[in-house]
Order: sequence, then C-alpha cells, then structure tokens
Amino acid sequence: MTVLDIQGVRLEVQPVGHHATPGDRAPLVFLHEGLGSVALWRDWPAALCQATGRAGWVYSRRGYGQSDPVPDVRHSGRLKPDYLHTEAWDVLPALCKALHIERPVLVGHSDGASIALLHASREPVSACVVLAPHVMVEAVSITAIEAARTAFESGVLRERLARFHADVDGAFWQWNDVWLSPGFRSFDIRPECRSISAPVLALQGRDDPYGSLAQIEHIALPPAQITRHALSACGHSPHREQAALSTQLITAFLAPLA
Repeated sequence: MTVLDIQGVRLEVQPVGHHATPGDRAPLVFLHEGLGSVALWRDWPAALCQATGRAGWVYSRRGYGQSDPVPDVRHSGRLKPDYLHTEAWDVLPALCKALHIERPVLVGHSDGASIALLHASREPVSACVVLAPHVMVEAVSITAIEAARTAFESGVLRERLARFHADVDGAFWQWNDVWLSPGFRSFDIRPECRSISAPVLALQGRDDPYGSLAQIEHIALPPAQITRHALSACGHSPHREQAALSTQLITAFLAPLA
C-alpha cells in the first residue's frame, strides 16, 4: 500500500497488476462505490488487470478505507450535493498527475462510475467502464439508501463495513447523509455525459435495487461510442455478482484499444 498526499489529504493507494513499462496499454484506475474502499474491491481488480494485460491502481477516497477521515462529517464536514463533481474534476486529476497517468482507463462502480463519467466529460481518458452508474436520482435509489440507513443503525451493516474502514461511521454517514439530503434530489449528470469523447462500456444489473436500466440508457452517446449490457441475475455489483461475465465483457471491450 502507498499513501499519497493529494491536495493536503493522505489517500490510501495500491498498485495492482503488472508494473507498467513504456509502451504499455493505458492503466486501469478503479473508482469505488459509495461505501467502498481499496479492501472492498477484494481481488477483482487484480483479476481484471491480468485478463486485460494492463497495470492498475485502486485508491480509497477521503473518509474511506485507510485514507484520512473527514472531520465532523455530519455537520461542518458534510459533503455537498456536488461532491462527485469535486472528486472527478479536482481530486482525480491531481491523483493521476501524482501517479504519472495521462490517459487512464477508468473503471468505476456506482458512485465511482458517476465520477468516471464526470471525469471523462472534461479530462482525456482512453476509455470509461461504468458498473451500475448513477446519472440521475430515481425513487428506487432513495428507497434503497433509506433501507441501508436502517440496516446501519441496527448494527448489521455497520459490523460488516467496519472491517474495511478505519472510520466506519464517517464512511457511512458522509455517503448516506448527502444522498438523502433535499439538495441531492436534483443530481443529474446527463448533460455532462454528452461531452464524453472516449468509448464507454456500461454494465447494469437487471435486479439492481439502487437504479433501473434507465441509468445506462440515459447516457446519451452515439451507438458507435457506447456499449451497454443489462445483466440478468445481477443486482448492484456486477463485478461481484457476475464477476466472470463482467471480466469477459470488459476484456473484450478493451482488447482493441491502445
């Protein structure tokens, strides 16, 4: 594990896959979900790097995993409704610069997928792979996030997440509070998605409780630029619930790309 100081915040960063050498294909940069971290990716990033023959990096955003916590996360440190934009347009470019990555392949899940799309709308990337992205807020999303709050308060979800976060309460509430705030109901990045010039692969589970297939259908890009797959017997985490199929689809998508 490497710890990098990015804009005055210490972030947990970890290389996966083989070491990059000059002439290698663009590396994969993995962007975790709203309750994710380096550890919660488990071994899938390494497996995908091996399958695609690419180097990769995973990192924990501030307040997650072993990265610096957010002070007073439920009050003065509470995330603002544009927190995904800030991560995509301020933090991620600084991280890529620190890692000497110019045109990454972004692999994002859930919140991380939204960050990937936002980043790709402004910054040069080789490709964008999004798993269960959020491009707008749906009623089903709010219902699922309210259920997560109940599970966390009962202790069931808190106990499970505590293994993966140094500050489990901070990790949970920074995500849950902003998503359930009135200001976040208008979150909608469909206009930004129209500015993406890189190829996009979008995977969505048909049984995802956090979002419908509209989430990938509303990424308005030309058919030649975006590939969509709706996965059966799959909920919110294609890389865990349909790991082999997700790896196969991503590997095939990236094979022709430099």
